[in-house]
Amino acid sequence: MKKAQVIAISVAGGAALIAFYFASSFIQPPPPVHVEKQTVDSTQVLVASSDIAVGQIVNEGSFRWVAWPKEAAQRGYVTQENGGESKKRELSGSVARSALLAGEPITQTKLIKAGQGGVLAAILPGGMRAISTKIDAKSAAGSLILPNDHVDVILIRRMRSKSGGEEVVSDTLFRNVRVIAIGQQIETKEGKKAADAAATTATLELTPRQTEMMALANAMGEITLALRSVADLSTDPAASGGMDFNKQRGSAVRVLRYGAKSRVYGVN
Repeated sequence: MKKAQVIAISVAGGAALIAFYFASSFIQPPPPVHVEKQTVDSTQVLVASSDIAVGQIVNEGSFRWVAWPKEAAQRGYVTQENGGESKKRELSGSVARSALLAGEPITQTKLIKAGQGGVLAAILPGGMRAISTKIDAKSAAGSLILPNDHVDVILIRRMRSKSGGEEVVSDTLFRNVRVIAIGQQIETKEGKKAADAAATTATLELTPRQTEMMALANAMGEITLALRSVADLSTDPAASGGMDFNKQRGSAVRVLRYGAKSRVYGVN
């Protein structure tokens, strides 16, 4: 190798070392990561071990204990401190009055002990009544009304006009009424888009005064249920266009036969 080539290689190597030295001085190593461990005060909360459907009878295998932040544990939760295993055994055999998801904390308001009423009575809100009416595919939106849908209740009846002819009259009795059950079905099953076509009754959630009106309407004519949009739901009767039957006012329905009044039904 010629002397000039050796000198050139030496100079290039020295330049590379100098460049590496200066580059290294500019590159700072990453700062050390400090991990701070905080101890969270927790408690053991009783939760559903799997999904629980409305009306399902639960047993001890339906529950499990999980660690839960103590400050996030609500007063109604079942914990090791407020009952523990004895409370778990006490809840065994209860009926679910609302659906529970796996991992959801158990509360006594979501379960009812056997002998304290049936499933329907368990899921019915306080102060409300359940009453059924006959339905078919024509009067129930083609059997597409499902439990927990909201409907308007329409009464269709035939009356004699003053001229002696017969006329058909329709009245919207109630608006925005919750459907509790279709036939024996009280919960919408996953993936099911229609009710049982063989179901012949719909059970509605009404106030006591509305229940009286509904019983009378069942005897007067045919009932049709009009399905409401989920975007149109409201708990305010005035806002939904319905009548508030909780107001104290006189009300009566006159039944006409062949143009002559035969009876007056009061609903006070």
